[in-house]
Amino acid sequence: MNTEDKQAHARKKRDLTQGPVMGHLLRLGIPMTIGIVAVMSAAVVDTWYISRLGTIPLAAISFCVPVLFALQSLSIGLGIGASSVVSRAAGEGNRDHMARLVTDALLLAVLIVATVSVVGVLSVDPLFRLLRAPPELMPDIRAYMHIAFIGSAFIVAPMVAGNLLRALGDARLPGITMVAGAVINLILDPFLIFGIGPFPRMELAGAALATVLSNVTAVLVMGWIMVHREKLVLLHIPPWAELKESWGEVLRIGLPAVGTNMINPISLAILTAVFASFGTAAVAGLGVAGRIEFLFAIPLLALSASIGPITGQNGGAGNTPRVREAFTASFRIVFIWTAFTGITLFLLAGTIARVFSNDPDVVAVSRFVLMVVPLTAAGYGVVIATAAGFNALGRPFPGLVMSFGRSLVLTSAGAWIGGIYFGLTGAIAAMALSNIISGIVVWFWVRRAPMHVRKRKEMTLAPR
Repeated sequence: MNTEDKQAHARKKRDLTQGPVMGHLLRLGIPMTIGIVAVMSAAVVDTWYISRLGTIPLAAISFCVPVLFALQSLSIGLGIGASSVVSRAAGEGNRDHMARLVTDALLLAVLIVATVSVVGVLSVDPLFRLLRAPPELMPDIRAYMHIAFIGSAFIVAPMVAGNLLRALGDARLPGITMVAGAVINLILDPFLIFGIGPFPRMELAGAALATVLSNVTAVLVMGWIMVHREKLVLLHIPPWAELKESWGEVLRIGLPAVGTNMINPISLAILTAVFASFGTAAVAGLGVAGRIEFLFAIPLLALSASIGPITGQNGGAGNTPRVREAFTASFRIVFIWTAFTGITLFLLAGTIARVFSNDPDVVAVSRFVLMVVPLTAAGYGVVIATAAGFNALGRPFPGLVMSFGRSLVLTSAGAWIGGIYFGLTGAIAAMALSNIISGIVVWFWVRRAPMHVRKRKEMTLAPR
């Protein structure tokens, strides 16, 4: 079997319009879960290294986090938009159209990131003054953010390229590169932060540089795969009308996806303010519980990244029964996983809470949250899986409405009202009820919703 035959055989194995849907979900989701765990572990260790530098650097990086999250949300949105259009083209079996979309999506990401990089570097001081960063933190903030903005292409590109590869049915390579990047980050951190051996002591600038350099590997590997294995990067620029159509389709999905990703931190900020009215221990307890819940929710996040390529490819192929089957299978995974984690956390809530705090008030709050809220996490899983599935069908606004309704209307407003009338217990109960109500509403909606893709205009492709 020659090279071209091997590549054709490999593409056939990655064809998500064939084979068991549940198997595809697991094949795509497991590498993503491992990759997210690796990245989160590297972030935790990175923070620990920075904490060794003292309180001021640690406070400085805390101010940087919201800006980094906004950059990450931009990456996720662009990746979701690109994945949506490419997965549908893959389902249609049109490789010329796929190549054009991949190239145009990557070019759009480069232009947006270049703009963000320039604007970011020039606006660090006014931006962080707006965020009320104290003057004594600004030298460390500048040192970190200048490198982060300059190297933003290496932060955004792997996320976009990873989404594109998953859209083609390849989750293994993005997962491997996420793990490799995390390992490289962990290796570089102490050398660049503390100046070990021949390396200069760069402190926060070293932490930023380690993150950027760790992503260079991912960019090089996935870029090579796109160009040489998949042959999906074209070297000519198409006519403006065609480019505008491609970019418009990516942004039509990507911008609502950015909005959806920004809703959760806004909701968390409101929720924190609600808990703050009950004292510092309540906020600390919510923080402990939230970190534990996030760790257990990683498979749900991986699932939401896995369903899109399946619904997109099958929607593009016009196979709506398999699209519906993908939602059914994903909900089954959600219910099994959340039942296991909910029961586990209910039984171990007190033990886990005491690992993170000796304060009895903090332990009491985090224990109560962990006993109640994870039991209802299936609703959260249903919402994010549904949003991701419909993004890939070219229909991003249902997901935006679902996330807005769950996070801001039910969770944030519900916790505020519950806190007023029933105290801290009412606020926590509202968090659980928001999962239950949103999950039931979305589940019934999916049962009746049409599973077809949003039709796009046919484009006249420039010759390859």
